[in-house]
Amino acid sequence: MNLHEQFENALSASRALNLLSVGKINELLIKIAGAADKSADFILRENQKDLAHMDSSDPKFDRLKLTADRIKCIANDIRNVASLPSPIGRVLSQNVPPSGLKITKITVPFGVIGIVYEARPNVTFDVFALCLKSGNACVLKGGSDAINSNQAIVSVIHKVLDIAGVNKNILTLLPSGREATTALLNARGYVDLLIPRGSQGLIDFVRKNATIPVIETGAGICHTYFDEFGDLTKGSVIVNNAKTRRVSVCNALDCLIIHASRLPDLKELTKLLAKSDVEIFADKQSHNVLEGKYPYHLLQPATAESFGTEFLSYKMAIKTVASFDEAIAHIAKYGSKHSEAIISENKEHCDLFLKVVDASAVYVNASTAFTDGAQFGLGAEIGISTQKLHARGPMALEELTSYKWLVEGDGQIRP
Repeated sequence: MNLHEQFENALSASRALNLLSVGKINELLIKIAGAADKSADFILRENQKDLAHMDSSDPKFDRLKLTADRIKCIANDIRNVASLPSPIGRVLSQNVPPSGLKITKITVPFGVIGIVYEARPNVTFDVFALCLKSGNACVLKGGSDAINSNQAIVSVIHKVLDIAGVNKNILTLLPSGREATTALLNARGYVDLLIPRGSQGLIDFVRKNATIPVIETGAGICHTYFDEFGDLTKGSVIVNNAKTRRVSVCNALDCLIIHASRLPDLKELTKLLAKSDVEIFADKQSHNVLEGKYPYHLLQPATAESFGTEFLSYKMAIKTVASFDEAIAHIAKYGSKHSEAIISENKEHCDLFLKVVDASAVYVNASTAFTDGAQFGLGAEIGISTQKLHARGPMALEELTSYKWLVEGDGQIRP
C-alpha cells in the first residue's frame, strides 16, 4: 500500500470513528490496556531488538527502553483515559440572536492527527489512547530507532480493533525513512494537525517543512531559581528530584540559577546531586565555591554553550545572579517556555515569578518533574506544548478537539 492510500484510509476511518459511541470507545480502551499487559513479554522482546542497536550512554536510550513496570504504567494510563469524561460534543456556548436562529458551539475532533516522534515507543500507546477517546484517527511516524517496538505495539492494538470489528486504519504507522516523513509533513487534505515529539532539531525541522498546522511540543530547557529567600532543605530535594528523577525527559532540570548571597549554601544545595553523579557546568562564581567541595571529576567550568542546552542526561549548568530581575532575564533569554521554578519563602517574589515568567508551567517551591498530563490530572498526554496558539502545557483530551457551530432555524433568510 502506498503512502497516498494510507492517508486516504486514515481519513475515511476518521469519519467512521465519529459514529462510535462513548461506551464503545471506553470498552476498546479497556481491552487495549488488557492486551498491553498480556503482550508485555512480546513487546519487551521487540524492544530489546531496538535497544541492541543503541549505545546505552545515548540520552535517547532511556526513552527507548521499555520495562515490565513501564508497560504496566502505560496500561493503567490507558484505563485512566477510559475513565475520563468524553471531550466530544460538549456545549461551549448557546444563544438565540434577534434572527431567531438557535446557535450552539460544540467540541468536535480534529479528524486526523499526525505525530512525528523519535525513540519513544510509549508515545505509540499514549497517542492512540488519547486520539481514540477524542474521536481522532492518528497517523504515526516513529523513528527508525524504535521501529520494532512501534510495530509490535501497533500489532497489539490492531488485533483488538479487528476482533471488535473497528476499522484498524484509525491507527496508521508509517514506514521508516525520509519519504514517509516528507509525505506526512505535506499531507494537506488528509491530516488536520501535526505534532512533533522529540529533540529541538526534530521540532525545528517539522515546523520549517510542514505545510499543515503544527503544534510544537517536547523540547524543554528548564530552570530552577534558588532565591535569596530560598529554604535550603526544600531546595536541595527539589533540585535533585527535578534533575535526577528521570534525566531523559523534557521536564528535567537543565540549569540551577542561584542568588549570589546564597553561594555559601551551594555545597549543601548540590550534595544530593553529587551522590547521583551529576556533572555540573558552573559559572565562575559558583565554580569557585564548589571547587574542592564537589567531586572533582564532576565539576567543569561553564561555557557559553552550557546555558540554553537541554542536556537529557546527568548534566546540569549553574548560573549565579545578583538579583531577582537578573534571574528572570536569564530565563527569558535561555528558556524554551516549557517549565520554570522558583524556590523562595518570599511571597512577593513568588507571586511576581508566577506573573512574569513566560512558560507553559511555572512552579513555586516544587519540582519541574510534575509537568506531565497524568500528574496534572489529565490522564495520559500527547505532549507538552511550548507555544501559545490553541494549546499550551500538557496536551490531553481537551486539547485534541476543535469546535464547530450548529445553526438551527425555521425558514429564516438574511435581509
